[in-house]
Amino acid sequence: MKNKLTALAVVFLMSFGIQAQVDRTKQPEAGPAPKINLGTPETFKLDNGMKVLLVENHKLPRVNMTLTLDNPPHPEGTKAGVSSLLGDLLGSGSQNIEKDAFNEEIDYLGANVNFFSSGASANTLSKYFPRILELMAEGTLNPNFTQEEFEKSKDRTLEGLKADEKNVAANARKLRSALAYGKNHPYGEMETKESIEALTLENVKNTYNDYFVPQNAYLVIVGDVTLEEVKPMVTKLFGNWKKKDLPSFTIPQPSNVQFTQVNFMDMPNAVQSEVAVVNTIQLKKGDKDYFPVLVANQILGGGGEGRLFLNLREDKGYTYGAYSSTSDDKYVSTFVVSASVRNAVTDSAVVAFLDEIHRIRNEKVSTEELNNAKSKYVGNFVMALEQPTTIARYALNIETDDLPKDFYQNYLKKINAVTAEDVQRVAKKYFMVDKARIVVTGKGSEVAAALENLSYNEKAIPVKYFDRFANSIDKPEFNKAVDKSVTVESVFNKYLKAIGGKETVSTVESVMMLAQAEIQGQKLDLEVKNTASGKSATVIAMGGNPISKQIFNGESGFVVAQGQKVEFTEEQIVAAKASANPFPELEPNGAKIMGVEAVEGKDAYAVALTDDTTNYYDLESGLKVKSVKTVSQGGQTMSIPTGFSNYQEVSGIKFPFTISQSFGPQSFEFNVTSVKVNEGVSDSDFEE
Repeated sequence: MKNKLTALAVVFLMSFGIQAQVDRTKQPEAGPAPKINLGTPETFKLDNGMKVLLVENHKLPRVNMTLTLDNPPHPEGTKAGVSSLLGDLLGSGSQNIEKDAFNEEIDYLGANVNFFSSGASANTLSKYFPRILELMAEGTLNPNFTQEEFEKSKDRTLEGLKADEKNVAANARKLRSALAYGKNHPYGEMETKESIEALTLENVKNTYNDYFVPQNAYLVIVGDVTLEEVKPMVTKLFGNWKKKDLPSFTIPQPSNVQFTQVNFMDMPNAVQSEVAVVNTIQLKKGDKDYFPVLVANQILGGGGEGRLFLNLREDKGYTYGAYSSTSDDKYVSTFVVSASVRNAVTDSAVVAFLDEIHRIRNEKVSTEELNNAKSKYVGNFVMALEQPTTIARYALNIETDDLPKDFYQNYLKKINAVTAEDVQRVAKKYFMVDKARIVVTGKGSEVAAALENLSYNEKAIPVKYFDRFANSIDKPEFNKAVDKSVTVESVFNKYLKAIGGKETVSTVESVMMLAQAEIQGQKLDLEVKNTASGKSATVIAMGGNPISKQIFNGESGFVVAQGQKVEFTEEQIVAAKASANPFPELEPNGAKIMGVEAVEGKDAYAVALTDDTTNYYDLESGLKVKSVKTVSQGGQTMSIPTGFSNYQEVSGIKFPFTISQSFGPQSFEFNVTSVKVNEGVSDSDFEE
């Protein structure tokens, strides 16, 4: 035992001596990049031009397959949206198998099969691979396009477009693409109500016949199969797919703006601004700048460690997150910096964006930032290799992007070879701060004035205005004057008269409302109870199970969510007292008219009830059409809008039977199922 202890002591002292000689003031040099072995695909080509890539992987009894049509992007023009409908209709059974039987068999086999306008994908247990490959071929090569399914798809698309009319983030993305690429470029075209309504089933069939061709098709299979199994099956299923020439067309070349400018779209319902700095770039995976751009973007805004995030969120608190992206594409791509920010700091966020882009262009990044960015890519790359879909995508990229066969084997080596000088060089080339298109979508009445006074490096930044279809327009009239004869009392009295009269409303002691919304296929139930004495209770449930409850008894209150109870703060108590009464318009209590603003395209009086709540009353009807409440959470301030429409009479009083609410990117529309006046409410509803 003594000898063993002595030996251990010697080892310990030797280890200590070695550690003592390490210079901890210097960061250790990075070790060699991990060796990447993706497996070399076995390939064969059918007579019709379709190419098949097989990567055998027998670790798990599963097979992943992806069929991709590598066609050039094509303009749809007046038929914008036809490819979306095509993708939706593919997979609705086939000419040989009805839709329900088709889907039921896939579910029975425990597989996943998806179809889209440029191909299909599937994954399955290897023992079911032959049948799933057969079903994928059936769905893609023998589609069953019926008028019934076409009309359903068309209706769903129109419903989505209607929902997007109020979606600030969705409209911002569409505007950004249309302005960056051009409305006549395939990447910038917009689906509209008019373009979708004009489409016919024949348009879908023609698009399928024109662009579903084998000579640009790649079938990538990864998993527990062999070439001997795959080749005869693929040849049998896809060998009769007829080759044909693609239609000829010309794609316009997008160009960047000649000088930095703000492109603004007004959305009066916006409670925060969508801000993006964007320019088009030419960047392909095979370019020498590809890896330096990846690292530069990671440092600038690739995640929570990026400069944009640390500046706009952690330092300034403007947003929940700020990011950048640089896409690669064989035809054209974009560099984008974006964030959703509070209205009050929209102009300041633009300046912060430009500051960070300017800094990475003109100053070398630190060694720490460079190494952290590289480490992030190493970790993500290695983890992604665990997914069969990643291997399939890499094999496909090598073919479609004309990359060297060892591109991904050398991926990490290329990342680790990027220097600070490389980062600065590509930042100057691709991050065009001097030709920046700053696309802002927000509430013009609150942010436009500040944007028009915006300047950078002592140069004024002009503002150009656009509608939601990316058409250039004159500056809208944001802050209309309020007639001097209009007072808070006159606005409230007109509202009370519109819903049933002040005398009738004054008899209300309590109101109970039940409503329901659908979110991702789930029913969300809402129960709201309010009393004239200033008590309120709100319960939200899903599937009959309460998920949150907010109670206020007139003096104190609390919220219960996820099993946690949190008492109201003093500020929340003040706010609850102001909003508990179902008709706060009966007593103005210091309310102020803030101006006239557009709500759903119609002018409305904006009346501030408190510092954090503003109601909007339609000038024509007098009805309350919107309410915006400002709340603080996690050190961030946000506005939550609630829309009111579809007024119906209950007990002589009109109540809104459609209530819409937005919370960040989420939007909900509640349909009221029941309203009870002076019944269904008791004191016990406002107790713990």
